[in-house]
Amino acid sequence: MTETAPLFDAAMIETIWLTLKLAVISTVVLLLVGTPLAWWLSRAGGLWKEIVATLVALPIVLPPTVLGFYLLIAMGPASPLTALLGRKLSFTFEGLVVGSVIYSLPFVVNPIRNAFEAMGSRPMEVAATLRASPLDAFFTVALPLALPGIFTGAILGFAHTVGEFGVVLMIGGGIPGQTKVLSVQIFDYVETLQWGKAHVLAGGMLAMSFLVILAMLLIERRLKGARR
Repeated sequence: MTETAPLFDAAMIETIWLTLKLAVISTVVLLLVGTPLAWWLSRAGGLWKEIVATLVALPIVLPPTVLGFYLLIAMGPASPLTALLGRKLSFTFEGLVVGSVIYSLPFVVNPIRNAFEAMGSRPMEVAATLRASPLDAFFTVALPLALPGIFTGAILGFAHTVGEFGVVLMIGGGIPGQTKVLSVQIFDYVETLQWGKAHVLAGGMLAMSFLVILAMLLIERRLKGARR
């Protein structure tokens, strides 16, 4: 009698942990980078604003393989970035973080930018009349008012990072324990006809996606209700 392989093994747990670690770190970096960028885009004007907004939105329309290809070149051994850092980022976890931040940037910046634009200029003007510095007004007025957009951006950035495939495969290569994330693992299971294991991971990602969207809608509704 032949033994059937378990549907859940150590390699799968390692892949799940690596994916969650990548998503959490990328989301934190995305919020730190995306929030001030969204604020600037909501207040700036002129040609530079449109150029920056276009660059931010590029990952939405670019095929992941195209973005992954150019990121692979930028992180390769012969790139200026590698010469500057003294090490290459391709096929490393750090490179995955950089690629994930760039790939998910519009999904974080756009909701936060919309939240900043929706509040208008009046709250900041009132804060200025009360002698609050621009920095104080940003942290005590703008950020609290933009919380629904910030939560939405964080959730979308996290979910998008968990589900990305083309970019991480191009720049990471699917090295077990280092760069092999859930989407790449599912692809490998399908290629090797391990349908049961593919079902476990794919079903888990489907359930997580549903819960993420539901949580985003509930949190957004609660925050909007608290402001009324």
